[in-house]
Amino acid sequence: MAQPLSPSSQDASNPQQRVVITNKHGEELVGLLHPVGSNNIVVLCHGFTASKNSSVIADLADALTKQGTSIFCFDFSGNGESGGEFQYGNYRKEADDLHSVVSYLHQKKYDVKAIVGHSKGGDVVVLYASMYHDVNMVVNLSGRFYLEKGIEERLGKGFIDRINKEGYIEVTKFLVKKKSGKILYRVTKESLMERLNTDMHATSLSISKECSIFTVHGSADEIVPVEDAYEFAKHIPTHKLCVIKGANHCYTAHRKELSNAVVDFIISNKAGDTSLPKDE
Repeated sequence: MAQPLSPSSQDASNPQQRVVITNKHGEELVGLLHPVGSNNIVVLCHGFTASKNSSVIADLADALTKQGTSIFCFDFSGNGESGGEFQYGNYRKEADDLHSVVSYLHQKKYDVKAIVGHSKGGDVVVLYASMYHDVNMVVNLSGRFYLEKGIEERLGKGFIDRINKEGYIEVTKFLVKKKSGKILYRVTKESLMERLNTDMHATSLSISKECSIFTVHGSADEIVPVEDAYEFAKHIPTHKLCVIKGANHCYTAHRKELSNAVVDFIISNKAGDTSLPKDE
């Protein structure tokens, strides 16, 4: 069902609609539809512990709508306004959430031209391409190839022993004034193993040759090493890569370069042009 936003939150030239979609688990996924009079639409997917309102997603939505492409962005289950419980892993479930969104848009007669994901969302859209075959353009922004890496930075040393002993790990944010920790989320053994068992190498090899994959990555990414981007390029035959020099994980000082790369890829492919952005 689609629910119009309140007038105060709408731009008269580009009204937004609040949309609620039920996933296959019966949970509500809350999204925003940015229609611009075209049935061509791009779905934007947020990263870990983020939401549809993240600045990366908002900037990309603005850039694409200015080029005449409708946009849909939403919160994965357990995130933002959507229902369900937050989970540390959940890669396949989030791919299923995305499929519920794509199916809804197809029912509404939209032509889903591309799915775009940032960070963890980048892994989700690549995984989606290996699981489903209803979108032939995928944009991976700073996704991680080696999912077994980056865990210790979040969970601390000895995380395997700790989770085997306790069954879960609580990730906290230290509050200096209160001299205590605020629990951000709980990592269960099941969710950790789901991440460790998600093989992006096997995923990359199983993507259809009819699906074009475009990875954008910052050379100065402090969260996911740029080397991961080269691994996607190495294993996906239809892959194109754009490395933005000096950009960090969230492209803080390079949003224009990011938006230009994504828009150029999507627009040129819609026009049937096979010349794609090169490394910057």
